[in-house]
Amino acid sequence: MNIKSSWLKSGFVDEAIPTSVNLKEEIIRLKKEKNAIIMAHFYQTNELQDIADFVGDSLALAQEAAKTKADIIVLAGVHFMGETAKILSPDKLVLVPDLNAGCSLADSCPPEAFKSFVDNNPDHTVLTYVNTTAKIKALSDIVVTSTNAKTIVDSLPMDEKIIFGPDRNLGNYLNSVTGRDMLLWDGACHVHEKFSVEKIIELKKEYPEAIILAHPECKQPLLVLANYVGSTAALLKYSTNSDANDFIVATESGIIHQMKKSSPNKNFIPAPPNDSTCACNDCEYMKLNTMEKLYNCLKFEWPNIDVIEEIRKDAVKPINRMLDISASKGL
Repeated sequence: MNIKSSWLKSGFVDEAIPTSVNLKEEIIRLKKEKNAIIMAHFYQTNELQDIADFVGDSLALAQEAAKTKADIIVLAGVHFMGETAKILSPDKLVLVPDLNAGCSLADSCPPEAFKSFVDNNPDHTVLTYVNTTAKIKALSDIVVTSTNAKTIVDSLPMDEKIIFGPDRNLGNYLNSVTGRDMLLWDGACHVHEKFSVEKIIELKKEYPEAIILAHPECKQPLLVLANYVGSTAALLKYSTNSDANDFIVATESGIIHQMKKSSPNKNFIPAPPNDSTCACNDCEYMKLNTMEKLYNCLKFEWPNIDVIEEIRKDAVKPINRMLDISASKGL
């Protein structure tokens, strides 16, 4: 097997990097040389967040991808984020450090099954969470993120019939805060499903003044227990502005890096999952990205994301509707 076919099989460029190479310096050099922008999600490792030109949640990453003047977008996140960037910037070369960085929530919504679901409910407006494949977005009327989902649902008439997918937890939360009765697809994020309410209650006994922060992808009992529910960006903003000192954070632990940078004197405790062997809850897909893979992907300009143009044209419409509504509401 030649080197190129080995890369294709692995999903990332696995060429050995000499120990003499300063990864940080070389990534910065390659980025400047190739007019590239590195965008990282809040759930990436600390070093990837720190070397990125832009760090944000799904909405912010989409907004940045739509306006960047760079020739190359390197998306340190998961596959659907790279697809979203390519849908919005088809003229750009979009790279991801590892093609295997998928998403359990996106995988829980197969396009053929979701199309049948939509076809069986033809009088419904289709809202889909950004954590989906390009094919699912192409079946949608409006894409939403956890940052703007409530705003977008509220913008629709109260009597409008709505399909929401694929996250049932986020959908149930939105129904509870908007007074809707949206028809929900039965999908979920494996990270946010695993948080242990019992262990969080025990942590609360240890830190009685702690504020419990939870992402709306968590299960309903945890959302009821939480002091504040919001997107990763909203949780970061809340912790920055709060007078509290202790926070129990029920989302992927990568966000704690930004929380500590914004509030170095505060105490951030990752909420534990049901797995008794781990004190935090990481997404193994997000953590597939590394500095070594980032360097190689910039050097060799691979793996790259492509979206079939017919699908891209259908998928960009609901994304642009989301961006337009968000902009009009000041998000």
